Amino acid sequence: MADALTTPSSRPTGKDSHGTLAVRPQPVGAFPLPLGYMLIPAGDDTEEARAAMLAGQLPAHWPHAMKAHHHVLNGERTAAIESLGTDPDPVARYNRFVLDPDGDDPHALRAELGEFAVLVDLVLYATGRTDTPPDPSGADFELAAVALSAQASAALATDDTASALQLLDAASERAADASAALTGILRSGAGAICRDIDDPSAATRFTQALKALDGADGLPLARAEIHLCLAGLLHEQAAAQPELLAQVVPHYHSVLQLVQCADAPLVWAAAHAGLGAAYLTMPMVEASGQLRLGVAAQSLRAALTVYTREDHPREWAATQLNLANSLVYTPSRHQADNLVEAVELYEAVLETRDRDTDPVGRARVLANQGNVLAHLGMFDQAKAKLYEARFLFEELQDHDSMRTVRGVLDEIARESALSKSATNGHQGDPDVHNGF
Repeated sequence: MADALTTPSSRPTGKDSHGTLAVRPQPVGAFPLPLGYMLIPAGDDTEEARAAMLAGQLPAHWPHAMKAHHHVLNGERTAAIESLGTDPDPVARYNRFVLDPDGDDPHALRAELGEFAVLVDLVLYATGRTDTPPDPSGADFELAAVALSAQASAALATDDTASALQLLDAASERAADASAALTGILRSGAGAICRDIDDPSAATRFTQALKALDGADGLPLARAEIHLCLAGLLHEQAAAQPELLAQVVPHYHSVLQLVQCADAPLVWAAAHAGLGAAYLTMPMVEASGQLRLGVAAQSLRAALTVYTREDHPREWAATQLNLANSLVYTPSRHQADNLVEAVELYEAVLETRDRDTDPVGRARVLANQGNVLAHLGMFDQAKAKLYEARFLFEELQDHDSMRTVRGVLDEIARESALSKSATNGHQGDPDVHNGF
């Protein structure tokens, strides 16, 4: 076996009676499976493709020796297996094994693969044929990294997040001198764990992952998902630190530049929903603020083409609610029509806000809806909604919200009195006064 790899530069490795098996480092672990587990055979014609994939890019030209890889990328598994034929070369055998783990003897394959033998155990673990993750002992760089990553997955399966995070950090260190793409993927995995356990290093890890994946044009979905995770994390923190909203929006935009609805509908919809919500909560300090509200409504409507009440009830309700809010606050020549639509959107959300299971959510929607109905001059309907909202807020002892609702009810009472006075004093004249 050749000396241990010390730099990302190419070197022949894994020599046996068949000659050079593959060149290290290999772009394993970064691309989606099964492509992400396949080895690139050695050869002058494959070097350009290997270098591209190590950086997270797809080859500009797929050499004949990588015909199977191209088929796999296109989702053509059967064609990929057929293109590998019955070639006895260990790399070809291993790549067939990735696509059909029951088609070869793992023990015999390990003996043929030399230092790449750890990948056989990785495939068996990833496909559920064993519960034991691969042992990274004796492996280095990208091979050690993917084995450690599998061990991290096993730790997560037992809710051992501390061990999983430690293993992913170790994996990132092994990958750093071999594959920028793999390093980014591993750091994003560590960031996701930190996000879930409220570790403050999550944002830094996601940022490091994006830096490692800069230029990884062959991994648009992975990059989009990291941007979305970072945007969501910063968006939550913006509740206490509003200045973070300026950092949130570019990440949502990056998601929408990287993926289309047809590619990843849920990621695309989440980015539109998040962008709309972020624009709604930004302070209106300049004229462009009104334009942002219009963009917010467009994004929220886009998200609702994916989020349906039947398939994604939680996301649907939150997006409907934000769309209603955007219609209320967006200046328009058709403001009355917008308000009527907002009332209908609130009503649809109310059907999912049960007073027993979600009294807070129901009360807030009722308060918003009642306020809009009051703006429309539909005082009787507004009062019915606001009375229920006030009752729920009283039960919840939310005194600030109670006072807000009472303020709207008091304004309705004043408007009703003024309207009655105007009607009695000026029979036939229209009521043009509106304090809302």
